[in-house]
Amino acid sequence: MVFRSSAAICGALVALAVSVTVARSETSGVHSSTVVDAARGDVIVGAASTYNPFKPGKEEGGPRTASGERYDPSVWTAAIKTGLRQKFGGVQFGARPKFALVEAVGKKVIVKINDVGPLRPGRIIDLNERTMRHFDPSMELGVLPQVTVRPLSGDDWTPGPVG
Repeated sequence: MVFRSSAAICGALVALAVSVTVARSETSGVHSSTVVDAARGDVIVGAASTYNPFKPGKEEGGPRTASGERYDPSVWTAAIKTGLRQKFGGVQFGARPKFALVEAVGKKVIVKINDVGPLRPGRIIDLNERTMRHFDPSMELGVLPQVTVRPLSGDDWTPGPVG
């Protein structure tokens, strides 16, 4: 009987913590209209894949990105196709990262574009693990077709879900 009471109390505490976390993330989100108004340049449409540069023997903390930052799978970042570098104001080593609005499967997220790379044909952006899990929680799809990417002007953005 004591075990059932403890389990019920633990369950209630977990539910409360989750609801507070969700409420905080919803109130701190950026309004969609603000983001769309700040979008500049052409809309880019193509496929997105998952970005993970970790390989056996790589240095601890992950390799450096084109912006000079270390790759971090737990933040909202992405790498764009090398040929799209100029559409984002030039993503270069040591330069400030750029930002973009990424839309797919009915969801939107602001990502920091801090890397570039030679992606496979048809792909325009590689999303890091956290960003891909936002669109595909199970990571079963592997590639998201018909992703829309809009460069955002300025560098005052908070990466994360929009809406």
